[in-house]
Order: sequence, then structure tokens, then C-alpha cells
Amino acid sequence: MAHCVTLVQLSISCDHLIDKDIGSKSDPLCVLLQDVGGGSWAELGRTERVRNCSSPEFSKTLQLEYRFETVQKLRFGIYDIDNKTPELRDDDFLGGAECSLGQIVSSQVLTLPLMLKPGKPAGRGTITSPLPRSQLRN
Repeated sequence: MAHCVTLVQLSISCDHLIDKDIGSKSDPLCVLLQDVGGGSWAELGRTERVRNCSSPEFSKTLQLEYRFETVQKLRFGIYDIDNKTPELRDDDFLGGAECSLGQIVSSQVLTLPLMLKPGKPAGRGTITSPLPRSQLRN
């Protein structure tokens, strides 16, 4: 049986992020991870860092393949980047959200609450997937 697959570009924006920097706003960047099973997540891509902004609209889109009828769990992490290293462990976590790629594709615009941890909100994130139905292919 052939699977329908299409390339999807996700546009990410956030509203009302918490400020972790003293004297200025945070410098957010979004990291996209996909569940690869066994409790592991693989990084699929990152947006650019937006300086001094609590409501960023990232210009870099994140691309991935949408596999029709396959659950693809995604995790979006927003980090305050204050250095030039690619590692995230030394950066402040501003919030995150999880959903499936199917949820994004079916709604085309999905707004999710960002959470620092369960029960602790951290702003809002919007994920946009302009996906013309004609792009689906076998």
C-alpha cells in the first residue's frame, strides 16, 4: 500500500513570552523535535533567533514530511538564546507545546498554550501550515 506524503512548511509565531533577560526582552528561538519512539525525540530544525522580542514571528519556516494516516508527534520548544553555542542546556527555556502534525495540517492554523511545566503557562504559540490539498502525492 502506497502512503501519501507531502512536504509541509510550518510558520511559527509566539505571543506574550516570559522575559528571562534582565533589562531587556528575551531573544527567542524555536526548536522543533519529533517523537522517534522509546521516549526519544529527534531535532528536526530551528528557527532563527529574534532579538529582544516577547511576541516573535519567526521568518524561517520549518520543513518536514507529512505522512497521511501516520501519527507524527511534535514538540516545539522556545528558548532564550544569549550565546553563540548550538547547545540548549545553557539557554533559558521559555515554554513548549506538543501536538501531532495531523492536528496542524487539519486546522492549517493551530494556536497552542506554551507551558513551562504542567500547569504553569508561558504564553501562546501559533503554528501555521499553508497546505494546498493538491500537494498530496503518493
